[in-house]
Amino acid sequence: MVYRNFKINIVVRIILITVMILAVFISIYRFGFNVTPILLCVLIIFQISDLIRYVQKTNRYLTSFLESIRYADFSRSFKLEGLGSAYDEMRDAFNDVISDFQKIRTEKEEHFHYLQNVIQHIGISLIAFQKDGSVEMINNSAKKLFQISKIKNIDQLESYSSELVKKMKNMKSGERILVQVIDNDMMMQLAIYATEFKIRMQSIILVSIQNIQSELEEQEMAAWQKLIQVLTHEIMNSITPIASLSSTINELLKDIDTTDNKPQMIDDETVIDIRNSLKTITKRSTGLVHFVESYRNLTKIPKPKFNIIPVKEIFNNVHLLMEKNIKLKGIDCVIDISPPSLELTADEELIEQVLINLIKNAMHALSNIENAKIIMKAFMDKRGRVVVQLIDNGSGILKEVIDKIFVPFFTTKPDGSGIGLSLSKQIMRMHGGTLTAQSEPNVKTSFTLRF
Repeated sequence: MVYRNFKINIVVRIILITVMILAVFISIYRFGFNVTPILLCVLIIFQISDLIRYVQKTNRYLTSFLESIRYADFSRSFKLEGLGSAYDEMRDAFNDVISDFQKIRTEKEEHFHYLQNVIQHIGISLIAFQKDGSVEMINNSAKKLFQISKIKNIDQLESYSSELVKKMKNMKSGERILVQVIDNDMMMQLAIYATEFKIRMQSIILVSIQNIQSELEEQEMAAWQKLIQVLTHEIMNSITPIASLSSTINELLKDIDTTDNKPQMIDDETVIDIRNSLKTITKRSTGLVHFVESYRNLTKIPKPKFNIIPVKEIFNNVHLLMEKNIKLKGIDCVIDISPPSLELTADEELIEQVLINLIKNAMHALSNIENAKIIMKAFMDKRGRVVVQLIDNGSGILKEVIDKIFVPFFTTKPDGSGIGLSLSKQIMRMHGGTLTAQSEPNVKTSFTLRF
């Protein structure tokens, strides 16, 4: 509508100018040079000047409107004076657009202040900096941690911990690390996570820092308590009968010593008692030695040698090794890899050892189970991580026991050592991954290796 009115105005003015020019030529042709052509020429000049002024005024308003948007100046309003009522619609449109931009700006400012308050209030330390170390943002929690009021470059944190600064500068996006820092004779374990993003083509690294010393100490204490309970249980199971039998043998020998005719007083029953006691002592001592050896093996896992390996190759090696025992027990073994070319970065021997341990456990759980089945499955999750699962339809793991299965030396098997699963979990931790278990007894049990 506005454009049409503008067009009509321009056309009318041009027609008037054209008519006047024709009138000038006609008057000159008929009357020669006199007052009339001169007056008409003055009117033509006035009309041309008015046309130029009209177009320029319209352009000025458009330019002013666009500059308001360009420089985010949404405080002004447009009246469009001197253009007539036909331009009321344009004026209203300009003011509506400016008003909408003003609302958007206000909402953005409110959202910005909201995020600022959240960032400053949150208990996790946050610091954002550029590649050259220039600090873009630091929250109150980080200021409190580093005991500073303001900071321009993360190099200023060298006095707090040079190792921390070095780690922060070299961290990759998505990387998690743990840094040990001593501050005022107090040890802190700082869990650091980094992510990278771009603002106006400038790379920004956002680092979150959290002191998890107390949490680690609690977990460490809980782990020690569990380990001490297991060690006490295993050692006492061996020491108690050894002490009891040693005391019995000692009493028998005392009885023999008190007799006058020692060689004749050792009857067959006494000899049998002594022999059985010594056998039991030997057996329990051997068990204790085996327990200590198992503990030593648990603490001496070789450092992983990482290589890129096809998952299919690992599965085939494990299946070939365990195939005979699996068939003897009548168990069906299925391999499912998606995609078939899936690869992972790991120590082949250690991961194969983990899978062998899990298959042995599955075979034990599948004893006396009809249609027994083991599924070796591998795929990529939504985050692009390789996931390996071992699934069986055996007797499963009870709910009250499943939280204890990864504790060293805990076992539900009569002849189990209790180190297989804890060893497997430690191997996965050395790979930067996790090992978890889920079980629905007599339906489905799955162990998941997430790399």
